[in-house]
Amino acid sequence: MPLVRTGELVSAVAEQRDGRGGVAAFNVITLEHAEAIAAGAERAGRPAILQISENAVKFHGGRPAAVAAATAAVARASAAPLSLHLDHVESAELLRAADGEGFSSVMFDASKLTYEANVAATAEAVAWGHARGIWIEAELGRVGGKDGEPPLGAHAPGVRTDPAEAVAYVSATGVDALAVAVGSSHAMTNRTAALDHELIGALRRAVAVPLVLHGSSGVPDDEIRRAVAAGMVKINVGTALNTAFTTAVRAHLEADPKTVDPRKYLAPAREAMTGTVAAFLKVIGG
Repeated sequence: MPLVRTGELVSAVAEQRDGRGGVAAFNVITLEHAEAIAAGAERAGRPAILQISENAVKFHGGRPAAVAAATAAVARASAAPLSLHLDHVESAELLRAADGEGFSSVMFDASKLTYEANVAATAEAVAWGHARGIWIEAELGRVGGKDGEPPLGAHAPGVRTDPAEAVAYVSATGVDALAVAVGSSHAMTNRTAALDHELIGALRRAVAVPLVLHGSSGVPDDEIRRAVAAGMVKINVGTALNTAFTTAVRAHLEADPKTVDPRKYLAPAREAMTGTVAAFLKVIGG
């Protein structure tokens, strides 16, 4: 089916405001990732967002066109409602490349900047995106763990998102969705994160735009369910797919170390990711 717009998927959930389900966003690195996300969405009977990060673009030579076109082609061939999202963009050049590559949304990441600089850069990105019909997500607070960064302590300055600051930030930038720091961390391979559900509820009551949870691979199922019930709408999953992929590849090569045809180990890796996607969708979708 045709690509769905990310804003439509998120708004359809956010407008319910009943906590009965969220929308999941999965990171694409290889073609197998895209195929697994589409297949998992079909298996679960749920929509999903396929997101390509700035790091994934760097992996593909710094040029988003090929990986975006391949991912969009997979999405269009699927029976599930799928959208294409450009994630964790710090580069102004890459932000502008989103226009014309099939992306209906971008997460512009100025979270490493001071609050004032974050507001200025994000407001500029929002103005650029809205002039082109592109939905913009941004981050306030620091989720941590991205690009090999160590997880941030729960009480480190600037880690948790302050509700009053979030209100001012949304007003000053005009963002369409806000990624908040509530206890999760990027790149976790163990699902041991404990979220601050009281803070999630306070943010939901304070902020009018949909809330986004990054680093959800490290969050247990029950914690995700509680987060969605408390008001989280878009739930990002990346590392869990890579863990499933690599575990399946390693198992195949250990069982048959003479394998040279990559299809022999990529097929079970893709199937492992498909199962992971479907499982997360059933938790996140309610």
